[in-house]
Formats: sequence, structure tokens, C-alpha cells
Amino acid sequence: MRFARLVSLAAILFLTALAPAMAQVVKPYLLGPGDIVKITVFQNLDMMTETRVADNGDITFPLVGAVNVGGLTASQAEQKIANALKSGGYVLRPQVNLTVTQFRSRQVSVLGYVNRPGRYSLEDQNLRLADVLSLAGGVTQIGGDTVIITRASKGGKEERFAIDFDAAFVFNDLEKNIEIQAGDTVYVPRYPMFYIYGQVNRPGQYRLERNMTLQQALALGGGVTLRGTEKGVQVRRRDVGGKVESLNAGPSDRIVQDDVIYVRESVF
Repeated sequence: MRFARLVSLAAILFLTALAPAMAQVVKPYLLGPGDIVKITVFQNLDMMTETRVADNGDITFPLVGAVNVGGLTASQAEQKIANALKSGGYVLRPQVNLTVTQFRSRQVSVLGYVNRPGRYSLEDQNLRLADVLSLAGGVTQIGGDTVIITRASKGGKEERFAIDFDAAFVFNDLEKNIEIQAGDTVYVPRYPMFYIYGQVNRPGQYRLERNMTLQQALALGGGVTLRGTEKGVQVRRRDVGGKVESLNAGPSDRIVQDDVIYVRESVF
């Protein structure tokens, strides 16, 4: 297991602790469709209710009926309900308390090679990529170095962009630890691989590390056997059109994803 994978979860947790300092302004949670809220009025136990925010942002509250709280903070919704109770003559000095018991309007999907894939509520308006991956238990040992984020733009079109996992977390590039928005899908793909067979001591498939050379790939395969030769090692690679071509690679040449390395048997 490489060092980056060992420290990745620790780095995520470290950046999660830094998140409050990174955010200049803490945004309060805004109520939205699907949220479940519990509302109480001081000294009026009969008004205690738990209700769901409808698709149009309305909730139904005893005596006053429908109250639109969509897009409001909890304190703003409390004040709006209190004003409705007071103006209706139901409570002289209402003290309203509203608590969100289930956050459903602002969710993010975390998929792929994480320990706990699923949908997570963005209870905090300032959650960043590190926070969300931490909620999902971090990246698994076979998770890749790139995180793909899919987001719906204002025009309704889907945007996809990749975040360098190592740069964002292991190398502490805070600019890449972006803020996650409601409706985002965070996907961690499997790590890239290459294949090696022929006259090597441990043929098989291996994780492709960043900027790996042929010499390093051969070392992962246990080195060339006594019957093999490093001269004329073939690398079979697919081009952009999907056609497989054979390359005579040198020790310092770079290996790319899905390369197949073949070590020939020596003629001597």
C-alpha cells in the first residue's frame, strides 16, 4: 500500500478540521422541500408539531394553516410563524422554536470506491470535498487519485470536472478542496492499472502510480527472471481509436493506464 493511500484519510480529517477557518462566512442552513421540521411554541404544548416542508416550500401549522418557509433559515421561519400566531390573535407573545430533524432538501451522492457510498445531507452550507469524503468513510485502498464531481449548471446542463486527490489532500492544495453543492454527485473511480507478463517473477496486474516508468513497473513485477531479457521489452498500448500497437519501450519510458508489458525470453 503506498504512502499516499495510508495518509489520505488522515489528510481528509485534517482538512475537515480546517474547514471552519477556510470558510470566510458561515452560511446558515436554508429550509427546502423534503426537510422534516419540529416546531414548538413556549407554554403551548398543543401546538407542538413535526411536519415536512412541501415542494412549494409550505408547512402546515396549527391554527395559522400554510406558512411558506422555503429558502428561510430556522430563525427566520420561527419569526414568520410567530408573526402569524400574533397577527391572528392566537398567542400574545409567541416564542417559537424550529428544529430540523431530517435534512433532505440538500443532499449529495457519494459513489464509487469509498467505504460508505450513499446519499448524505449537507447540514452545513460550507461542506467541502474533504468533509463529504470523510462522511463517506474516506477512499478505499483501491480508490483512484482522481475524484469526479458531476454538477447541474444553472442552464440545466450537466458539468463534470476532476479533482486531483493527491494535490487536494495529501499535498494540501486547499484550492482543490472545493465546496460541495446540493445535488452534486461525487464519484471516486478505481485506481488505474497496468499488466505485466512473460519472463517476470510476479506477473499480474498492478496499480499504476503517477509518472511510473517501465523500470519501476518491472520492479513491481519482481524483476526479470534469469530466462528473460530487458532488451526489446514490448509494451502493448491502445491508441485513441482503440487500436492496439506494440512499442519497444526503454527503462525510462512512461507507462500509461491499461498498458500490457511483455518481457521476452532471452535467446541465449
